[in-house]
Amino acid sequence: MAKMSAEEKLAAVQRYVNGKESSRKVAADIGVSHRYLLTWVKQYEHNGVEAFVKRYTNYTKQFKLDVLNYMTEHGTSLYETAAIFKIAAASTIRNWKKQFEAQGKDALQPKKKGRLSMKKETAKQSKKTPVEGSTQALQARIKQLEMENEYLKKLNALVQAKEKSPRKTK
Repeated sequence: MAKMSAEEKLAAVQRYVNGKESSRKVAADIGVSHRYLLTWVKQYEHNGVEAFVKRYTNYTKQFKLDVLNYMTEHGTSLYETAAIFKIAAASTIRNWKKQFEAQGKDALQPKKKGRLSMKKETAKQSKKTPVEGSTQALQARIKQLEMENEYLKKLNALVQAKEKSPRKTK
């Protein structure tokens, strides 16, 4: 399936909406799945011609939460919710939902796009000490204490070996 322009999508939707042709026939004529056509129809019903205008947006954390809350409260499907909120792909909402369920609200924070800068500041930021009381901080503390314990055990073993046989160590 080749990419379709906004005009081609609109023409296909209008052919279907006029009621003279089925979604399967229109979809077969233009070479797409009838499921795509029905998605375009939903978008057209909710947003009109603007549904097919390309938008490049970064969604805020609050917007993502609003979308997920709306979907939960109203029981709408991914496709309907995407059409209502003018989101190009329903899979975007599915990804937000998975992230939210796995990691909570903080996972929905927009991420910076592009390459990471190679400045020394970013290296310092990545080596930040974890927040006190967090699981990462506690795990780091446990690791430090385990290392100290191992060091003291080795030191104690050396002292005991030295006391037992001073000639062998010499």
